[in-house]
Amino acid sequence: MKLFVCQGCRQIVFFENTFCGCCSRRLGFASEAIDMLALDAGGDDPAAPASGPATGDWLPVVAESHAPRFFCSNAEYDVCNWLLPEGGEDAFCVACRYNHVIPDLTKDGNLERWRQLEQAKHRLFYSLLRLNLPMKTRAEDPTGGLVFNFPDDPPDGDQSQKIMTGHDEGVITIALREADDAEREKMRVEMGEHYRTLLGHFRHEVGHYYWNILVRNAGNTEACRAVFGDDSLDYGTALQTHYQNGPPAGWTEDYVSAYATTHPWEDFAETWAHYLHIVDTLETAVAYGVAVDPVIVQDDSLTRHFDFDPYGSAAFDQIIQAWLPLTLAVNSLNRSMGQPDLYPFVITPTIASKLHFIHKLVHNLPLS
Repeated sequence: MKLFVCQGCRQIVFFENTFCGCCSRRLGFASEAIDMLALDAGGDDPAAPASGPATGDWLPVVAESHAPRFFCSNAEYDVCNWLLPEGGEDAFCVACRYNHVIPDLTKDGNLERWRQLEQAKHRLFYSLLRLNLPMKTRAEDPTGGLVFNFPDDPPDGDQSQKIMTGHDEGVITIALREADDAEREKMRVEMGEHYRTLLGHFRHEVGHYYWNILVRNAGNTEACRAVFGDDSLDYGTALQTHYQNGPPAGWTEDYVSAYATTHPWEDFAETWAHYLHIVDTLETAVAYGVAVDPVIVQDDSLTRHFDFDPYGSAAFDQIIQAWLPLTLAVNSLNRSMGQPDLYPFVITPTIASKLHFIHKLVHNLPLS
């Protein structure tokens, strides 16, 4: 994730900010520019306070065009700070227009749960936009377009009717209970996972969508099978075997997570999610000017200055060689605070080759 700056006062601002903490100007994310815009109130009263609601028109402090900008309709609920594309007729921003089912906002706590879901989903869309990936809406592709559902479990408490997070031909469902931190941590422990985050769910499930788009529909099935295995294996049987027996012995050499061992589809989606973890975290390191140079190491094998664009880099080696020293450093920082490792995974040569396949897919590079 990039760092942003308030164009009015040059104060640093962040992706989720709605106001500048220094000059109090309204902030809005412009998806077409991948940038945060500082805004002054427009309309009939230019002197109207900048801290007003996200309704009406707003004028960018710095812009080539002086046309007014408008916020996504979901800004009304304080769950979105994105601006509508200039000249567009949709009431929702590039990220929110893919919503189909949102939580019941009459229930206590659901607005905050939705807010957490949207923060994670908007970070996902930041990455998809940075990578310039195709993402057709359901209107553009009625049978395979991307759509998001955030349903709650039935009120009767029937465990067999609980909502399952997953993907089905472009429809991504994230169970609302995943936005409850205590509930999500309970599930993480019960399932023996290293981490369980909303952003991780979004990145994983969209990986299934892009398997459809970039592998199946693009004629890359055989190339993908050569790396991830035969996806024609019965998925239901594979899932049942995984939950009964767990991952196979020695799985850490070939799979980025235990769940990735379930089926080639899950291996692809888990690897896809980790690729997005890696490039986005590296971009954050670049934005902060991070450098790793451990003085105790006699050679420069762990010395890295992060000064490249991970999203735009065509050189996968540059990405993966930067990732190891960065994770060693941040894991050590976490341990110093008594926190678990930020990235408790090991990238073996086999896993790196799978990540490289994802890299070639997203950059439209030859797969052979």
